[in-house]
Amino acid sequence: MEFTNIEKIFLGKDGKVRIHGWLHNKRSSGGIVFVFLRDGTGIIQCAVKKDKVGEKNFDDVEKSPLESVIEVEGEVRKDPRSPGGFEVTASSAKVETKADEDYPIGKKEHGPDFLLDNRQFYLRTERMVKILTLRSKFMEIVRDWFKENGFKEFDTPMFTTAAVEGGSTLFPVKYFDQKAYLVQSWQLYAEAGIASLGKIFVIAPSFRAEKSRTRRHLTEYWHLEVEEPWCDFEGLLKTEEQLVTYLLHRLAKEEPEILKYFGRDPEFLLKINPPFERITHEKAVDILKKEGVKIKQGQDITYELEKILTQKFDKPFFLTHFPKEIKAFYHMPDPKNTDVTLSVDLLGPEGYGELTGGGQRIHDYKQLMKRIKEQKLNPKDYSWYLDLRRFGTVPHSGFGLGIERLITWILKLDHIRDAIPFPRLINRVYP
Repeated sequence: MEFTNIEKIFLGKDGKVRIHGWLHNKRSSGGIVFVFLRDGTGIIQCAVKKDKVGEKNFDDVEKSPLESVIEVEGEVRKDPRSPGGFEVTASSAKVETKADEDYPIGKKEHGPDFLLDNRQFYLRTERMVKILTLRSKFMEIVRDWFKENGFKEFDTPMFTTAAVEGGSTLFPVKYFDQKAYLVQSWQLYAEAGIASLGKIFVIAPSFRAEKSRTRRHLTEYWHLEVEEPWCDFEGLLKTEEQLVTYLLHRLAKEEPEILKYFGRDPEFLLKINPPFERITHEKAVDILKKEGVKIKQGQDITYELEKILTQKFDKPFFLTHFPKEIKAFYHMPDPKNTDVTLSVDLLGPEGYGELTGGGQRIHDYKQLMKRIKEQKLNPKDYSWYLDLRRFGTVPHSGFGLGIERLITWILKLDHIRDAIPFPRLINRVYP
């Protein structure tokens, strides 16, 4: 008999099944032991009775340490007391692999450093299984949206010779006989890609050497970025609204139990619909001033200030028109007010802050060169990028979405480190 995935049982598979998985938990009661098996698709309770499986097999199962691998054959039956509402009554059971006795992750509370040191095992906990399951679904959904809306996936290099964002957040790398950096964003390469493939997206890691110890920063994170030709600022906001809404609604419909486990009401996500409210950077500064914050017009709004601002909203909203002094060189100045740019961040409510960042790009060669010089950058570092404006330039826009940040907000996580399997933090690069 072939093995059955546990999730298929929860989807209605009945009759006799053969399953195997890691021993997630167990409890004994006389001549019966209840084992909870985890196979990556779900966790199910199996009732193993001595008189059904034989004394030796029963003893082997009962004495098996956590994370041993066990195979069970038996009949599926409904049981509302069991996880998922189903139980397998074993007709046979055997231990495939016996784990060591000293499995480090116990039922007691562990501190964050211990769990980070033992991350390879923490991934097996029910909490992390649910987070990573939702993360997988997240990736599936966004790719579905891009396919349905005519975007192609584009791949870009991880090594670069120039900064996309601030140069102070670059990780230098010795690249044979020259100096290179781990990429902060794929955006510059994406602007080359649109003349080849049209509307494109990438899902890839980005690296930021930010010396930050906040609950929302990783030094290596997964970046979903979008670039769209013949797209102005209004078109960009529409794309963001449609993608985010589609994602939230499908997660609410397809993973409601995971959302509820973390305290997020699926109905809350289903009520989020376009258009998202917009406030300019100037207006945001005025709001913060009224809250007693000492801030001047033109000053950057830090994460701590974002937390104050986003407490006033109950769904994601756009923060627009940042001053050009605090934005990267490629952002298009607003024709109506060249002191600000056609730039936008999508902020999560409830104190979460920035979820996406983007804007309309400068597509005029002379204007882009001017901004490069204003920011005291070396035009030679961007010669290939400047050349894009000389051969077939078109208005275009794009944005980047931090996958872990959005998951952190969706699941109401306390720290971004749990939104990724192996977090890289300012003080941690192991395991």
